[in-house]
Amino acid sequence: GLGFNIVGGTDQQYIPNDNSIYVSWIKKDGAAYLDGRLQEGDKILAINGKELKDLRHRDAVELFRNAGCYVSLKIQRRLQPQNGPVGHGGDGESGGLPLAAILVPGLALAATAVWILLRYRQRL
Repeated sequence: GLGFNIVGGTDQQYIPNDNSIYVSWIKKDGAAYLDGRLQEGDKILAINGKELKDLRHRDAVELFRNAGCYVSLKIQRRLQPQNGPVGHGGDGESGGLPLAAILVPGLALAATAVWILLRYRQRL
């Protein structure tokens, strides 16, 4: 196989009022994982030039199963995280600022404030 799972379709909408097909999971060491370009959450617009518009889920699955050895995907990268089951065992990132980007400057500021306070108290 291609090494990834899909969700969506006219009969199994992943996002309400959206019949699109999305990548839900990429198998470690599978073809898509080794290629490195496809990401969980990507919307697949076409496979080998055939648009995936308004297909039932099982029809989309059949297109992927019969894609052949050389596969060309047209995708749309998801810019903002969506709520939902995309991703199995993700990296824990929420899409916001990493915790370290907030903690490190905050701790540095706190340490500086303590140092200034101690120096000021010694002069009194």
